[in-house]
Amino acid sequence: MKQTKASILYFMGPAMLLFCLIFIYPVSRTAIMSLFSVKSVTSSVSTWSWAGLDNYIKLFHTPLFITSVINIGKIWLYCGIACLGLAIVLAIILTSGLRGQKFFRAIIYMPNVIAAVAVGYMWLLYVYNAKFGLLHSLFTALGWKSMANFQWLGTDHMFLSMCIAYVFSNVGYFMLMYIAAIEKISPDYYEAATIEGANIFDKFFHITLPLIKGVLGTSLVLWTTKTMGFFALAQVFGGVSTYTPMMYTYQTLFGSEISADSMNTGVAAAAACIMTIVVVAVSTISRKSIKDDGYEL
Repeated sequence: MKQTKASILYFMGPAMLLFCLIFIYPVSRTAIMSLFSVKSVTSSVSTWSWAGLDNYIKLFHTPLFITSVINIGKIWLYCGIACLGLAIVLAIILTSGLRGQKFFRAIIYMPNVIAAVAVGYMWLLYVYNAKFGLLHSLFTALGWKSMANFQWLGTDHMFLSMCIAYVFSNVGYFMLMYIAAIEKISPDYYEAATIEGANIFDKFFHITLPLIKGVLGTSLVLWTTKTMGFFALAQVFGGVSTYTPMMYTYQTLFGSEISADSMNTGVAAAAACIMTIVVVAVSTISRKSIKDDGYEL
């Protein structure tokens, strides 16, 4: 079939129309809505009143939103280091010819096919339970009384417990990304390095890491996107220490469980725009600073 402008339009038209309706329109409406005082998401445009930057100013004068931003920053940094670092280690181990590596890959990835809410309640009810939880039983069997009696769900430790569950539920996803990148590297590089006397750390820092730099940048963007959408586990491990901007946006948009008077769609839209700006900023910075240089030996 001869390619013409008309044929391109016929094939691309429906996809572009859906893209505009499902993505461009909601994003544009949200950005515009953030500059208006809007009571409900279903309110007609005629009822909107101009607010300018007041919604954004109100956000940064709201202690609960500031707390949620600090919490999400901690989750992004601490859980990101743990999750991406552990994913790289597991990827290296499971590409080293380990017996049964396909089985271990499947087991580690399995939490990603389970709903986040289910994973959260699994940790809450069956792992952290102070009477019959997995950690309590394990440390009791080992005779480690202080850890067996550790209050994982106490107010002071709730954030740590949630972070452990979050890392557990995401490490398999990034591990498979790194495995795919590592398996694309020619074995000749490693064989040549072995002949030259390189150890496992030399191979990692001088071969593996430079050749998967592009994937590392992509994983950072995906991690940021996942973190900005952090909601399910924060809802399950409910508390001030686990409160996130997504929870604040949800409750401001639809009202809290206690009262619907907290609804303010304009402020919720402003919070969503701020999260979007953060993701775009991190994506831009990572793309500029972490480049695949086409490293060659």
